Amino acid sequence: MFAERVISGMRPTGSLHLGHYHGVLKNWIRLQSEYPCFFFVADWHALTTHYDSPEIIEASVWDMVIDWLAAGVDPTQSTLFIQSKVPEHAELFLLLSMGTPLGWLERVPTYKDQIEKLKEKDLQTYGFLGYPLLQAADILMYRAQHVPVGEDQIPHVEMTREVARRFNHLYGREAGFEEKAITAAKKLGGKRTKLYLEARTAFQEKGDQDALETAKAIVHEDQSLSMGDRERLFGYLEGARRIILVEPQALLTPASKMPGLDGQKMSKSYQNTISMRESEESITKKVKTMPTDPARVRRTDPGNPQHCPVWQLHAVYSDENTKKWVQQGCQSAGIGCIECKEPLIKSILIEQQPMLERAQKYLDDPSLLRAIIADGCDNARKVAQETMRDVREAMGLDYS
Repeated sequence: MFAERVISGMRPTGSLHLGHYHGVLKNWIRLQSEYPCFFFVADWHALTTHYDSPEIIEASVWDMVIDWLAAGVDPTQSTLFIQSKVPEHAELFLLLSMGTPLGWLERVPTYKDQIEKLKEKDLQTYGFLGYPLLQAADILMYRAQHVPVGEDQIPHVEMTREVARRFNHLYGREAGFEEKAITAAKKLGGKRTKLYLEARTAFQEKGDQDALETAKAIVHEDQSLSMGDRERLFGYLEGARRIILVEPQALLTPASKMPGLDGQKMSKSYQNTISMRESEESITKKVKTMPTDPARVRRTDPGNPQHCPVWQLHAVYSDENTKKWVQQGCQSAGIGCIECKEPLIKSILIEQQPMLERAQKYLDDPSLLRAIIADGCDNARKVAQETMRDVREAMGLDYS
């Protein structure tokens, strides 16, 4: 099928914190060594909720990309770009909106959730209602097969699949499709043509999924096929339409277990975060003033680590020996809360040090950062233009 790409983005609405690092960026770093990855700054998405304060977005874009690079996202392995610098996203969003039922947008769970959570903002806008479709356009543009998401984002991926399915149903029809598909199959070459057609029959008559995957592999491996013939052959396997937009799969990522300074999930809205590039002085102060087990009023009072937000951070950062030391010392009052926090501060600072070092060269020379994004935008546009050429052709918009 199409290349096994990964697509993911982040909204630039403030500095990134350790929750972003442990919940998202570490996963990106792993994926970039396994797939071609496209990671983008979702600045248009940020406008859906911050349309009245764009200065927040502008100030955050470059800092966020530095945080990505500081975390270890590698521009030689991944394509990093800014959504608004690839205007094809807006065109695909517009064209998809022509055939997307209004009810699909209104039923996305996060639509009502966000309106409820952000009551102080006026979100009764077309842009906010349409953001799930813009998200679908972001994914479908790169014909990405994998979208790393948490469980709460699965409905967005499922809607994206429905949008792709509907688009292919409406616009994948082609006069003389079967004859063109058979002609394309013959280009595979004698034995491979026979294997492809036999696998197609096995899938369509018996639902043999292995046969389907075999046939897809045959098409995928033939680099001499044109994009049009490739789409026809993929479509011919499952029906009588071309596959123009790929239905993506959710790549479920574990929920972030990064606790904040108060024991709740680390989040800017709770004001309980540690930024990825925060100063040593600030980190030390924040951890030292963290609340602890309320039962430990005095140094000599025994406590229970399960009732202490500091213990939740130890679960993320400390090795088994340190955790045993904390449990025994807390329960016996053998150590005080300040002592308990010291190895935690040290571990956070050790984790942060390579991030600060990687970030510094981009802070010293911002032109390096601009060059990475310029190259990424160029690469993303090449893929996007290829997709939009096929979309326009399918919709009858390739006037000459």
